[in-house]
Amino acid sequence: MEPFANFSKSSKYVDRYPGVAFGLTLISGCRNFLNPPGFDQYKRKLLRKMRRRETLKEITERIETYDRFFGKFGFECPLPKHLKRTVNSGFARYNLMVDAHFMAEMCSGILVAVTDFDRFEGALTLDVADEGEICRGMGGQAFRTKDGEIVLRDEKEIVCVLCQGADEKTRVTEDARNVLFYGYAVPGVDGDHLRAGLTIAAETMSEFGEGTIEGVEIY
Repeated sequence: MEPFANFSKSSKYVDRYPGVAFGLTLISGCRNFLNPPGFDQYKRKLLRKMRRRETLKEITERIETYDRFFGKFGFECPLPKHLKRTVNSGFARYNLMVDAHFMAEMCSGILVAVTDFDRFEGALTLDVADEGEICRGMGGQAFRTKDGEIVLRDEKEIVCVLCQGADEKTRVTEDARNVLFYGYAVPGVDGDHLRAGLTIAAETMSEFGEGTIEGVEIY
């Protein structure tokens, strides 16, 4: 299993977004438990750290950076609403993989996707879209790209549009065993924050999903 050896940034991406990072972490052999023992206490501990005044200020500033980037393409960033809900009500509960994704986002103020690694078709490339490309989003909706949007591709098709969402094909289910989290930076967000968030996701899946961390890589 070599999730990182086959990842690349296109020259088009590097030219348009020089130095803007992207991160990946794969956890193999894990289980998508609903609410494993000790998980609630773990989430409360992370929530307390996230809510500290100075930490929350920094998280909020990063999320505002994402929000401004989304706005340039005419989209609403979901992170501000997620942050407000998390500060007021704590982390939502779905299942372990989705919960780990939200915790990685909220504790680090970054944008993260959670996916089933085995559903990708070939190597992954971070790229810049042309106007009018189509991605098959979750629930069957069609994402139509705008010129300059950041996208992730496998060898067959677009699997995620940064400002619109991930595809249906790579969505995690109860049967997922090899889960890939990836995190996008945007101009103004440093790659170190991607590493911090993806490490939370990886350590969560290792401890509570009984998986093996195959690496946390920032490009």
